[in-house]
Amino acid sequence: MYKTKNSIPEPSRLQLIELLNSCLATCTDGVLNSKQAHWNVKGPNFIALHELFDQIYQSFGEYTDLIAERVVQLGGIAEGTAQFVTKKSVLKAYPVAISDGHAHIEYLSDTLSGAGAQIRKAIDAANEYNDADSADILTEISRGIDKHLWFVEAHLQAKH
Repeated sequence: MYKTKNSIPEPSRLQLIELLNSCLATCTDGVLNSKQAHWNVKGPNFIALHELFDQIYQSFGEYTDLIAERVVQLGGIAEGTAQFVTKKSVLKAYPVAISDGHAHIEYLSDTLSGAGAQIRKAIDAANEYNDADSADILTEISRGIDKHLWFVEAHLQAKH
């Protein structure tokens, strides 16, 4: 941990850094999952899904940056390597061999739902550590994830 004059007590910052790095791993996994879907989607709704998945990818990229920068602001090291993501992400493995748009929608809805659940728990924890700034960042991320989940699930909820 690096020295900082941040007024949050060090024991709280240590807990927050661990919490935020776990969220960083999950959101980095979200980056990879959404790009996997973007690259490999096929079917009659190709262009709409291709573009939607790219928007999700871009958002997850922004979320990782917000979280990583907050970790560093608290005196920590942002742990964004593939090895860390593999160990710490709460998301289930994304299958690489699917191409059907509906299958990608199912898996990306799981990705978004899982990430959203973790982020909401992290908001509560940040508030317990009296870190309104981390809670605010995570709340912004939660709103974005829920919006993307709504867009993705709209494809599942349509009558065929």
